[in-house]
Amino acid sequence: MSKPVPKVGLVQLGCPKNLVDSERILTQLRAEGYKIAPGYDDADVVIVNTCGFLDSAKAESLSAIGEAMQENGRVIVTGCYGVEESVIKTAHPGVLAVTGPHQYEQVVQAVHAALPPLHDPKMDLVPPQGLHLTPRHYSYLKISEGCNNRCTFCIIPAIRGDLVSRPMAAVLYEAERLVKAGVRELLVISQDTSAYGVDVKYATSKFKGRDVRAKFHDMCKELGDLGAWVRLHYVYPYPHVDDVIPLMAEGKILPYLDIPFQHASPAVLKNMRRPANQEKVLERLAKWRAICPDLAVRSTFIVGFPGETDEDFEYLLQWMKEARLERVGCFQYEPVSGATSNDMGLPQVPDAVKAERYARFMETQQQISHEVLAAKVGREIDVIVDEIDTENDEAVARSKWDAPEIDGNVFIPGGTDLAAGDIVRVRITEAEEYDLVGERV
Repeated sequence: MSKPVPKVGLVQLGCPKNLVDSERILTQLRAEGYKIAPGYDDADVVIVNTCGFLDSAKAESLSAIGEAMQENGRVIVTGCYGVEESVIKTAHPGVLAVTGPHQYEQVVQAVHAALPPLHDPKMDLVPPQGLHLTPRHYSYLKISEGCNNRCTFCIIPAIRGDLVSRPMAAVLYEAERLVKAGVRELLVISQDTSAYGVDVKYATSKFKGRDVRAKFHDMCKELGDLGAWVRLHYVYPYPHVDDVIPLMAEGKILPYLDIPFQHASPAVLKNMRRPANQEKVLERLAKWRAICPDLAVRSTFIVGFPGETDEDFEYLLQWMKEARLERVGCFQYEPVSGATSNDMGLPQVPDAVKAERYARFMETQQQISHEVLAAKVGREIDVIVDEIDTENDEAVARSKWDAPEIDGNVFIPGGTDLAAGDIVRVRITEAEEYDLVGERV
């Protein structure tokens, strides 16, 4: 009798960068003959890919590890929280192994030790684009690891290290495989996307017999030639970002920039060790919108950072009203273990004040968002379908201004004959606070 095929389960936590790590691990395991189990009961071993960015994320990771231990009992831990191995093993001494972020080989080796592969990897087949945890029509494309910035609230460089850019050819070959496999939207991610190639001094590599530079603008132009939507995430507003705005105006890449501004007050930005000239940012936003009127800027902000005064917060609200960003998220500051901001001697903002500022911030942005979306009514735009909601007799889609899972949707009543991945043209008929409604043209 043949031996049963070994099965591996996965619990995925954290950001899209973590998700790409999980995809690489699953692709390698599937290539070696393992099956991917849908639940705890079916798995011979469970991998928990953790997040360690905030203390709340660490708590969630510990809870997820505990659940996996209770439900299955054979658990391998990886991801950002894996750098705190002693904490994890103290809380859950029975885990089989603990590895850190983007340590693919160590994770696979840990699986081999706990559950030896059954087949010769050369005889096993996986799709050429690998295995993905996203729907078939969109995929994250990671271009680098780590970060050279030293923001005082962030421990990512301590976890993932300094910037390490992938060769441009490797990025383009992966993107080409994805598009050939049916991916219609590429979401470019890294910790600092606009710094791509700085660490390797924009080194060239061979793509289809020609030299391509590991440079932000060049990458955007090359990806824009593949025929898929290209969306940029985590872009710091360095001066050379100006150079990609014309590509957006030309339709080569989506008119969308995810820029983590974090705050607007010069004093707070200085304490965060972030670029502090926000008046210049307002000028650049106006310049970008003049070149590409359809540009949507998404950002995240932190309220309640140590030392943030009432004046700092009011400055932020006024800046928001002037900037009129299309998509915005907000977090209340958490004193993450290991963050430099804990040791700066700055006065802590009380939790009640953080909560009040958060509510006021979101109320301000909600009004801006409603006005921005209301201006879209009557326009004809292309949208990409994410899913079909038969219960409500509608298709759930996104515009070029909306990233999956974090931004809004475009609902298409009666669109149940469409399919996920379809790109269709709609006329916007209604605007809600964060979403749009459209009818097919």
